[in-house]
Amino acid sequence: MSLDFLQDSVQFLKGVGPHRSNALAQSGIHNVHDLLSYYPRRYLDRTSVTRIADVRAGSDPVTVIGTVVSTTIFPGRRTRRFEITLEDEPGRRMKCVWFQGVAWVSKSLEIGHKLAVHGKPSKFGGGVSFSHPEFDRLDEDGTQLDTGRIIALYPGTALLEQSGFTSRAFRKIIYSLIKERGAELKETLPSSVVHSLGLMDGRVARRAIHFPKSQEELDQARDRLKFEELFFFQLMLASKRVGQTKIPGVVMHSGGALESRFLDDVLPFRLTGDQQKSLTEIRADMASEIQMNRLLQGDVGSGKTVVAAISALSAIDTGFQVAFMAPTEILAEQHARSLSTLFQPLGIEMALLTGSTPASQRKHILSGLETGAIKLVVGTHAIIQDKVEFHRLGLSVIDEQHRFGVLQRAELSEKGNRPHILLMTATPIPRSLALTLYGDIDVSVIRELPPGRQPIKTKMVREKEREWVYNKMREIVSDGGQCYVVYPLVEESEKLDLKDAVSGHELISATFPGVQVELVHGRMKSAEKEAVMARFVSRQSAILVSTTVIEVGVDVPNATFMLIEHAERFGLSQLHQLRGRIGRGSKASTCILMAEFRQSEESRKRLRAMELTTDGFKISEYDMELRGAGDFFGTRQSGLPTFRIANLITDFSILDQARAAAFNLTQIDPNLTRAEHSEMKQYFQLFFERKGLRLSRIG
Repeated sequence: MSLDFLQDSVQFLKGVGPHRSNALAQSGIHNVHDLLSYYPRRYLDRTSVTRIADVRAGSDPVTVIGTVVSTTIFPGRRTRRFEITLEDEPGRRMKCVWFQGVAWVSKSLEIGHKLAVHGKPSKFGGGVSFSHPEFDRLDEDGTQLDTGRIIALYPGTALLEQSGFTSRAFRKIIYSLIKERGAELKETLPSSVVHSLGLMDGRVARRAIHFPKSQEELDQARDRLKFEELFFFQLMLASKRVGQTKIPGVVMHSGGALESRFLDDVLPFRLTGDQQKSLTEIRADMASEIQMNRLLQGDVGSGKTVVAAISALSAIDTGFQVAFMAPTEILAEQHARSLSTLFQPLGIEMALLTGSTPASQRKHILSGLETGAIKLVVGTHAIIQDKVEFHRLGLSVIDEQHRFGVLQRAELSEKGNRPHILLMTATPIPRSLALTLYGDIDVSVIRELPPGRQPIKTKMVREKEREWVYNKMREIVSDGGQCYVVYPLVEESEKLDLKDAVSGHELISATFPGVQVELVHGRMKSAEKEAVMARFVSRQSAILVSTTVIEVGVDVPNATFMLIEHAERFGLSQLHQLRGRIGRGSKASTCILMAEFRQSEESRKRLRAMELTTDGFKISEYDMELRGAGDFFGTRQSGLPTFRIANLITDFSILDQARAAAFNLTQIDPNLTRAEHSEMKQYFQLFFERKGLRLSRIG
């Protein structure tokens, strides 16, 4: 394979040069490989172009091709607008209007330019027009670049446009490159994979993605390049799995005295089928000589903690200690209470270690962990501090693990001699995302809810229905029930016109005289929060006003009602997590989404989804569709790559194929040492490893 050719700087390509190469570099295009992988954002199919005479206001988005016959900038006191008139046939004209980016657009478009314009037609100024349409300059020189049926249109930035990199310029440069040196391109995948899956040849795909001869060829090229991108990422995960199978782990056995006593005499309910299945998988991992790396995934209230508790008993029965780490103090405190209640009859010495633990108590805990007297410690990142030493750590449980960094998880793992790792998350993750984020570890899923749980009724209401909501709360409180009222802000903000928890606490207290109303938020000290929550758990208070601090770690079965203020300001997964604080007992529960009248279309879709289902896995799929894979957790995950052409939402079947092929390859040739894989290995390490998809265990 001519890897030297793919590594050549774009600076020396025809039509680039030193100045323009700087603009490309700032867009991530440094060499020939980057340029060929700069895929079109969409395509102009000349057979689907609509004549201006046939454009109708309110129709679906259409594409028209025409020549700019006039341009005008209209000044205004606050805003300007820029208009062009486009003509495709004599006398057949329509306008395109921009209210933003006027300076840039007006400099980019001139009379005489031939454009392909794409947008949704609407009425404006007595006629039909496009508002802020996408547009691309088309070639005028009669070359074969634009005489075909399908024309590639590329992503653009202001910097690229200023340097002359229109779609037209990209087509010219890439066309010259393929024409002059396309013969040097080689196949990048194993021939066995290409033939068994009927994939397009890689060399053909790299030409066809930029210059497709037909829609069929374009579809095949897309599928091939999507597969390749996903294949190499899955190959990285598969190689990590190969490396992990060589890591020795401590051997633990189930069925010991503590575990048997807990299951037979202490546990007040029977495990669900999913809990049993997950426990069987965990036990098998812990009994092997290989270190366990397993994710336990389950919806809120599905019973993950009980499964983790039984796994902990297996470790303690075998003579090991257990560390249980949570991302926040309130969640760590909740787990400590739950586990203490479960294990109290067994006489297991356990401790809670957080940043707020008093110095004298901390000293006692550190001593107990070092001698082995303390068998189970629950805590925050305080567990991984240098001074914390374990006598014999055998199992590390990490809850809401996506809130921890990779290094923090690794530090806990280093506290023992390769302890087994059990990750947990109450954020249901779409399978395609799970295979990408956690493709190198095993996953157990709990979908069933414990028996007796009733579905939570969710209803979206507006301000005019507030009195109805308050009357509903009065009924619940008078009947001995409890309620949550959740606000997006702690205190009033000058920048945001939103209700806040502090003011809300005053309002609710005044609205419900004689009712004990408490307030909890993230700015309170840990001891204050703990005291508030303790009173709510023990039913000393009936209404808890809060921020999203209760999103995780609060388990009050008697709470059956939740009012979420400004629900349109919360993300879908966050709304689902909040809702999961109710419906944890046997009584019917209700979640009210109080939303402002003026909502965005996306907000309405989110709230409608909450009304339609309580299934966290369905909600996670929908949430990823709305937000995209990269922002699923609210912040981009360091372990999630940015794919150039593949889409984790729409390309799941291709992901499945790519994963199977990659894992099968590492079974056949774990270190990729066979001669037929040497070029592919070299290609991967050169063009994928340097972008963070490290194949560190191969070679």
